[in-house]
Amino acid sequence: MDNRSEIKGFLASRRARITPRQAGLPAYGGNRRVPGLRREEVAMLAGVSIDYYIRLERGNLAGVSDAVLDALARALELDAAERAHLHDLARAANTTHRRRRRPAQPQTRVPESVQRILDSMTDTPAFVRNSRLDFLTANRLGYALYAPLFSSGRRPPVNFARFRFLDPRGREFFGPGWAESTANTVALLRTEAGRNPHDKGLSDLIGELVTRSDEFRAAWAEHDVRLHHRGVKYVRHPVVGDVTLDFEALHLPAHPTLSLNVLSAEPGSRDDDALKLLAGWAASAGQAGLAHVLDAPPAPETAGQAG
Repeated sequence: MDNRSEIKGFLASRRARITPRQAGLPAYGGNRRVPGLRREEVAMLAGVSIDYYIRLERGNLAGVSDAVLDALARALELDAAERAHLHDLARAANTTHRRRRRPAQPQTRVPESVQRILDSMTDTPAFVRNSRLDFLTANRLGYALYAPLFSSGRRPPVNFARFRFLDPRGREFFGPGWAESTANTVALLRTEAGRNPHDKGLSDLIGELVTRSDEFRAAWAEHDVRLHHRGVKYVRHPVVGDVTLDFEALHLPAHPTLSLNVLSAEPGSRDDDALKLLAGWAASAGQAGLAHVLDAPPAPETAGQAG
């Protein structure tokens, strides 16, 4: 990915979303040609010259100090994920080809000790993914919950983004929370691309998605980034129907490209009952029953289902 284009797109998109009123500036006249702040307004808020800011927004962050980056972050009202992304882009701009280290490749194998932890969690779905959004392994309930990812005989690793955007089952499975989960997926890939811009596997994945999915291409153009450590997952499961689960993503310090994701439901809730049904199905259906569900065509949407 081209670092200068990434910087230009990110700074321009952040500037466009902030109005003068939000920034505490007077908005003179009613015929502004830009949807957000002008370049000179960002420069003033950041305490740099307009010429210097124009240089930055053209994609040149080489040699820019942390103090200037922090001033830009304040002027553009960046959140924690966006601030980190800006610093990642600057770090890449300041890394020459000779000084460039071989990128840390996301792990695709999970240590046996981590698998044992997963297998010990019998009452809640849990899985491990890497920073490229590859689903690597899970406990039995995790595999049962995400069974549609493994249709047609697929085996781990299976990429969440490919399943979501390129597999017809993806929209069905993530249907109840499609828009929100789609935005999160793209933002996570954008965040990782800034952190690890020379990962060829990640670049190939993004290139494939941009080429083959109009929805991904439109979302990618927004330049959104996100830290996604906790939240809510909505799935439409072929066995137990719509399920809403809380999740926590726990990073593994000894394996920095891996995260352990644990999902849970409020005790006594309909979603908790659904997990118990799913656990019973996973225990009794066996491989034959699982294969039957995986290879079944997606269920049609019906009126009244959550959207």
